[in-house]
Amino acid sequence: MTPAPPADRVTLAFEEPGIAIVRLSRPDRLNALDPAMFAAISDAGHVLARHSGLRCVVLAGEGRAFCAGLDLAMFEALTGADAPRLAERTHGNANLYQQAALLWRKLPVPVIAAIHGACLGGGLQIAAGADIRIVAPDARLAVAEAGWGLVPDMGHFALWRALVREDVLRELTFTAREFTGEEALVLGFATHVDADPLARALAIARTIAGQSPDAVRAAKALFARAGEAGGDALLLEESLAQQALLGSRNQAEAVRARMERREPRFLDR
Repeated sequence: MTPAPPADRVTLAFEEPGIAIVRLSRPDRLNALDPAMFAAISDAGHVLARHSGLRCVVLAGEGRAFCAGLDLAMFEALTGADAPRLAERTHGNANLYQQAALLWRKLPVPVIAAIHGACLGGGLQIAAGADIRIVAPDARLAVAEAGWGLVPDMGHFALWRALVREDVLRELTFTAREFTGEEALVLGFATHVDADPLARALAIARTIAGQSPDAVRAAKALFARAGEAGGDALLLEESLAQQALLGSRNQAEAVRARMERREPRFLDR
């Protein structure tokens, strides 16, 4: 069995049926990313990937921020004598640091990020991995890496390109300027703005958890393929996914529940 992530860096709770709540848990440092935090995020991903009955994940930060970006300790870890070779692919198509953002896209169920306070640098890249982002209007966001003489390298260029207009993304990447949650919605970084992002995220998660888990997982898989497959191949994959769902137990239950005006009783994997 995969061990739970260290509670002093990440907490993982299954407080409602089918919904996991993952919290970055280093509030005294605004959930800044140090080596232990990266390892704990990866461990949480392993736990979630193997959890039966999972239908949706909510990702949030404890305390006053979502994540303030890299802890200063990371600079020593990345430049010291034992520094990792970033080009090594230790987690499939990614290194450990990229995995902290990409694992949310790799999970088979939707992930909703609830963002408040600071969401800077690596924290913003972790949020990019979510399927949906709920941002507080007064949240502080930034592609902050240029201010530290670095480039974003945790999936920034791969994850934001389909959401944020390229000239906007270039401006924010080159300048490292901060922007608010309200501006994030206009720019494409946020799905919704809400004064209580965690409550809004949980409300959406409950709605998702009430849908057929087979259909939701199939849709997320198709979204993943949409960035890789050509148009003809993607059309075929849509058809294959639909063929597998038609007449299945959960699909038939979805129809019956709607016809009988009752809550569906879906079976989980």
